[in-house]
Amino acid sequence: MSAPDEHALDRGEEGEMEEMEDAVSDEEDEGVEMDEEGADGEAEKKVYVPGIEPLRPGEELEMDRSAYRMYHECQTGAPCLSFDVVKDGDGEGRQQFPLAMLLCAGTQAETALKNRLLVMRMRNLHGTEKENEEEESSDEESDEDEEEEDKKPHLELAMMPHYGGINRVRVTQCGELSLAAVWSDKGQVEVFDLRPQMEAVHSSAAMATFVQQQKEATALFSFSGHMTEGFAIDWSPKVPGRLVSGDCRKNIHVWEPREGGTSWQIDQRPFSSHSKSVEDLQWSPTEATVFASCSVDQSIRIWDIRAPPNSMLSANEAHSSDVNVISWNKSEPFLLSGGDDGLLKVWDLRQFKTGCPVANFKQHCGPITSVEWSPVDSSVFAASGADDVVSQWDLSVESCDVGARVEGVKDLPPQLLFLHQGQSEIKEIHWHPQMPGVMISTALSGFNVFRTISV
Repeated sequence: MSAPDEHALDRGEEGEMEEMEDAVSDEEDEGVEMDEEGADGEAEKKVYVPGIEPLRPGEELEMDRSAYRMYHECQTGAPCLSFDVVKDGDGEGRQQFPLAMLLCAGTQAETALKNRLLVMRMRNLHGTEKENEEEESSDEESDEDEEEEDKKPHLELAMMPHYGGINRVRVTQCGELSLAAVWSDKGQVEVFDLRPQMEAVHSSAAMATFVQQQKEATALFSFSGHMTEGFAIDWSPKVPGRLVSGDCRKNIHVWEPREGGTSWQIDQRPFSSHSKSVEDLQWSPTEATVFASCSVDQSIRIWDIRAPPNSMLSANEAHSSDVNVISWNKSEPFLLSGGDDGLLKVWDLRQFKTGCPVANFKQHCGPITSVEWSPVDSSVFAASGADDVVSQWDLSVESCDVGARVEGVKDLPPQLLFLHQGQSEIKEIHWHPQMPGVMISTALSGFNVFRTISV
């Protein structure tokens, strides 16, 4: 599925449905197999582990599609620094192909005027099983062509012009409303009603009307009190419409929804225990008044909105440099963090005062850009890094569980399940909460939608 340039964006605005392309270009370095000339002149294949051994001249990486249950990619024109999954009414635990999903994303275009707030509907997403099987002979080539045509994935894209680059997007359902909270580089936090875009991606008639009425996105509500830009933002999973936002000047504000759900009361006095930029925020999945934050000041803090303006718990030297991202486990008292030091750390909140993580992993060769616990398995998490790798982990795996390993991966942590490559400058990852094992990642090179054989 592609909209590779500004012309493609223009076509989308005219209401044409974009089509996803389920293909990997020869130039991509995705996968885990490396071709190497053998003694007989033929290419030998061996496992490639990023960060351990650099590619030698003439060596190429080749994606091993048998390692994926599903793999698709798409471009949306300007790259999206952030996105979120929009939950739909199609049910939980969906695993049967073809799959469909809704995403909301924001662009970082070359100029402020070229930015868009996007709602994407990806549908007809088939798995890789048939590709991995040996092709069966058939007398009817036309039937095969028709089947291939039927299996093509599709993308419906509803775009609203947004003045200013979008740093982060987070989506929630508040009654009948699908709301997107947007941190933009113009120093405002805005909330948008996504209903017109949601209707457009489900109906060609609604898309035509949406495109006809196309105008700059109008926010339901906006807040300029941060006085600078920021990245940290999160909706409460316990109180519909409750929001928390943090900025690059160290301040955090909590938003309380007013009756009707389309305006907010924001305390002008910020939560302010950090000394530098607040990079990420996460509400507790179990306690309605508690949230966590991380910062360039190297600390992770736990707050209770009933006791402003200071944090109630902190790990002051959680990482040796900026702490970029955190994720709160949905069912266990664990917090996951990733920093500029390339480390992934797991914190047990019952022992948080000690300042010592219960697990520590160094696999990425660059700063960590995104982390997230699996929504369906409390021991599984994923991370992405500036080394262009998405890693998947399972804390329940012990060293004694691991059988014989292939040469080259013996020294890897037993908890490491999978390394996904092929994108450049990966910015954010999310598990799909309604499709076990399905991940979406966004990067400078576009989106990947995949499920590995490991999760």
